[in-house]
Amino acid sequence: MKKLLSILSIAIIFTGCKNEANENQEIVTTQQNMEAEAASVEISIDPIMHGTAIINWGEMVIYLDPTGGAEAFEGKPEPDFVLITDIHGDHMDAKTLTAMELGDTKILAPQAVKDQLPKELGEKISVINNDETQNFMEFSITAIPMYNLPEAADAFHPKGRGNGYILEKDGKRFYISGDTEDIPEMRNLKNIDMALVAMNLPYTMTVDQAAEAVLAFQPKQVYPFHYRGGDGLSDVEKFKKTVNQKNSKIEVVLLDWYPKM
Repeated sequence: MKKLLSILSIAIIFTGCKNEANENQEIVTTQQNMEAEAASVEISIDPIMHGTAIINWGEMVIYLDPTGGAEAFEGKPEPDFVLITDIHGDHMDAKTLTAMELGDTKILAPQAVKDQLPKELGEKISVINNDETQNFMEFSITAIPMYNLPEAADAFHPKGRGNGYILEKDGKRFYISGDTEDIPEMRNLKNIDMALVAMNLPYTMTVDQAAEAVLAFQPKQVYPFHYRGGDGLSDVEKFKKTVNQKNSKIEVVLLDWYPKM
């Protein structure tokens, strides 16, 4: 009888361990499936014009610096939220924002933008300033400084007024430079999967400066944008060549930001 009880006890313990092992394996498998699903989420950029874009992140839709009137977004998916980088007219356009009839859609922007928009639009804004991070609609969003060098109060873009952004979700990191030069805050970025980088004089930086900055922080993919300046369009083909001559692993993607030119 004692022998039978011992056998039964061992069987129960073995079954319990087996069940626990199965449960642990199921948890690991579920986590692996979730990680694989997150890694497979497609992120794409739909260029609208100059510094205006739609970022499609899986099922999420983000409007960046909407300008060009509501007609520029006809046939496009509705935004889940809007990002605005700065107060200049090619980034902050009250007429476009009003015409799009955003409803309850939130806008993330620096305080300087909120201060200059009409009250009815300002009420939609969640203020985020340099070096702040907000968790918003499954994203971690960090405001990165954007400014001209040397720093000066009368610069096109003084430090502290506008934002670049890092969007992070499911381990992927997307950097938006905003109107900036090759500042230390950009050069020191780490683990960037995709980047939008501006390059136009006299407002941001030269093609060579942009290339050196990108070579410093080494994103997996980089998209030149905001490259119309005082002398026409910047040479983005040169940018691509310069980057890839020194680092062929960085994928430089050239999109058409100026279809009417």
